[in-house]
Amino acid sequence: CKAVVERHVSRLGLSLIGWRPVPVDNSALGPTSLESEPHTEMLLVGGPSGGAPLPEGALDRELYRLRLAASNEIHATGGDAAADFYVCSLNTSTLVYKGQLTPEQVWGYFVDLQSAQYTSHLALVHSRFSTNTFPSWARAQPFRALCHNGEINTLRGNKNMMRSREALLQSAYFGEAMSELGPICSDDLSDSGNFDAVAELLLRAGDRPLHEAVMMMVPEAWQGKPGSPARKAFYAYNANLMEPWDGPAMMS
Repeated sequence: CKAVVERHVSRLGLSLIGWRPVPVDNSALGPTSLESEPHTEMLLVGGPSGGAPLPEGALDRELYRLRLAASNEIHATGGDAAADFYVCSLNTSTLVYKGQLTPEQVWGYFVDLQSAQYTSHLALVHSRFSTNTFPSWARAQPFRALCHNGEINTLRGNKNMMRSREALLQSAYFGEAMSELGPICSDDLSDSGNFDAVAELLLRAGDRPLHEAVMMMVPEAWQGKPGSPARKAFYAYNANLMEPWDGPAMMS
């Protein structure tokens, strides 16, 4: 798996800084979590070495492409041994720790979180049982762009519509490389995971900020109600681009 990732790092003109095994303490894990406990490593990647710096936001887009291209190849060619390969996060602003754990176990399991040198402007913790897929380490929340609580009641239709439009997706940044980013949705992901994958596509392949992507995917009940004409126009326009992902109780 690491060789495939490193090859794609080189192919995209990025620089490999190194790998770091994530220190953990699994002494408090139960038998189910312990049986499926993954080996986790951090990957450090920089922009092109010795060349001009990438434009603002470009490194995150290249890391997004790196993650999807490498993951797709590993899952397609690695057989059963690579079935559980999963990248928790790979961008310049967010670091995701996740596992098949209770909230009380997170702090003790990930030794990094106990370090006084480990600081962040914002920490977000979300705990939720997987209700429409079998629980696993990869399906634990949070995801790469957001956390979700609730049920996506329209999930099958949303996934089918995303699959039907994948061949038509365009990006001024990625151009022909858009083919490397699919499939966007997957039957191996939970409803939250599929929502997150589409939200991240809107963030990385386009220029939408996170709040606009979420408003596009989860519009409020705006028809026939008083409200800002500009906001109503926003919802009316985006209703032509994507059908609502209906049902979430909370997004963060």
